[in-house]
Amino acid sequence: MAPRFSVTYWLDASDEKEARARALDVSVEQTVEIPRHIVPHGYVEEEILGRLESLVPGHDSRRGFLAEISYSEDDVGGDFLQLLNIVFGNSSIKTGTRVESITLSDGLRTLCPGPRFGAEGLRTRTGITSGPLVMSAIKPVGLSTARLADLAHRFALGGMHLIKDDHGLVDQPTSPYSERVAACVAAVAEANAKTGLHCAYVPNITGPASQIVERAYMAKEAGAGAVMLAPSLVGFDISRSLAADADFGLPIISHPTFAGANVITPTTGFSHRFFFGTLQRLMGVDAVVFPNFGGRFGFSREECLSILEGCTEDLGGPKPIFPAPGGGMTFARIPEMQSAYGDHVIYLVGGALLREDDLVAASQKLRAAIADVTAKSG
Repeated sequence: MAPRFSVTYWLDASDEKEARARALDVSVEQTVEIPRHIVPHGYVEEEILGRLESLVPGHDSRRGFLAEISYSEDDVGGDFLQLLNIVFGNSSIKTGTRVESITLSDGLRTLCPGPRFGAEGLRTRTGITSGPLVMSAIKPVGLSTARLADLAHRFALGGMHLIKDDHGLVDQPTSPYSERVAACVAAVAEANAKTGLHCAYVPNITGPASQIVERAYMAKEAGAGAVMLAPSLVGFDISRSLAADADFGLPIISHPTFAGANVITPTTGFSHRFFFGTLQRLMGVDAVVFPNFGGRFGFSREECLSILEGCTEDLGGPKPIFPAPGGGMTFARIPEMQSAYGDHVIYLVGGALLREDDLVAASQKLRAAIADVTAKSG
């Protein structure tokens, strides 16, 4: 018999009988997708059919039940997208069903070795061995390449560790992709030469399927320090393929645009911990951007801390990655953020810096404030 892995689902059910019926329905829907009584005996029934391993009452305000269902590696067939199909294919269309977590098998760890760099690799590349990292974004869409490159240059002079494209910057006439990448790489390199730092420019490679890999390699050849993509737009296997490509060899940052419907309700989709933590690591992502609590989005402190856990928990193989909370990060919130995330974090700060008249001084002030709070908490 092939090894098995398991997925834990939250199910909306009023009692154990209803929960068991719903769990068994998931075990069928996610594998054989035919009525249970006509599942072929032998290999299909004993191996391929999902198997209910445990069923316990939920432990939060949703109540309901938690069902652990195991699946055979044979059903995955060495295909990452088929793995996701098994985890939450047709059942994702049903209400009152949510993926909470996954327990990997050795075969899945081989299929999904995780990020090439992870958090420690990003530290090595930026030269920041301890404490939080800081990232900002050049924007808005509509600025010329020259103005965007100037923003990147000033952020780098101010000591930002990572400087990414806004997720809306792609290949617009005002700043074509190839032109922007070349200009921003040069601008950041010029600043690094003055400061002695290792700030990295991170272009957004999200785009048509036929162009994503081309854009990734264009970024590498131009000297970019990493790339950013939006998995919910480009697909969940692109980052895994790039991470596995030894010839590519750049860190990958994930952006959450178009992903909201996957997590924003507590009774459907995925847990924040799984979607922005575990899944990103299985996809080969090195850092994941997500909405910070207390900002303009609705993530709670508990949900954000669960993402931190998903980014760092021991999966038996895939490296820990950096959570990168953004949206609502201000100077005044630095102590609160340090208390929540500790040192294992990339702070994504955009508007709080761009609104300042002196972007270089504001960036320096932010880094100094984070260093001060980190030193006091240590």
